[in-house]
Parts: sequence; C-alpha cells; structure tokens
Amino acid sequence: MKKTFRFVLDTNILLVSISSKSKYHWIYQSLPLQKYEIAITNDILMEYEEIISNKYSESVAKNVIRNLLLSHNVKQSKVFYNWDLIQHDKDDNKFVDCAIASNADYIVTNDKHFNCLNEVEFPIVKCINIH
Repeated sequence: MKKTFRFVLDTNILLVSISSKSKYHWIYQSLPLQKYEIAITNDILMEYEEIISNKYSESVAKNVIRNLLLSHNVKQSKVFYNWDLIQHDKDDNKFVDCAIASNADYIVTNDKHFNCLNEVEFPIVKCINIH
C-alpha cells in the first residue's frame, strides 16, 4: 500500500498556493484529490483566516477555511504540549507543535526561522520548502 504523506503547511505556503495565477496553485488544487494529508489546529486555522483576509478578502478566507474543513484529507490535531523550539519567531511554534502532535512527515515552509529545527535532536521535525 502506498504511503500518504502528512504535511503541515506554513501560512506562507497556503497563501501563495491559493491564486490560480500562482505557479504553486497545484498545492491548493491537489488538496481535494487526496494525494496527501494536511494537519491543522485551531490556532493554525485562525492564522490562515487572518492572513488570507488581509491579503485577499474575508470571503476568500472563509471559502479557503471551509474547503479545508470539508476536505477528508485535512486532519485536525490537538496539541497537548508546546515544545517552544523556534526562538526567533515564537508564533511559528504552532506549526512545529502541530507537526509533532499529528506525526506529520514534513512542515512545508519557505520561512528561514524553521532552519533551527535542523539542529534539534529531539523531537525530529523535518521541513521542506517549495523553491
């Protein structure tokens, strides 16, 4: 059986994948095809909604959030422990904690603050970017 990868998408990745004009639109477009799973938390959803509302509009944000919540391959996770592994931008820790709690394969981000995770021996959190 083929393994389904589970990702945590940093807001910067979701943001650049929404527009049909983006070269990264395939990320958002392939979500309903269930080729991968996405792990989210309520904190992540709230950040997605806030940032998408600011960049596009409130209606676009609500549609994106609705699509995520209705997708069978979007898994809501509960975080029971805050690891506090990223010191330079503590707000990024919500993605790390979600990745650990959901046993995600990777965090997908283009944010250099996540590079510090390469130095952490435990827990192991792998990150990839889309460039």
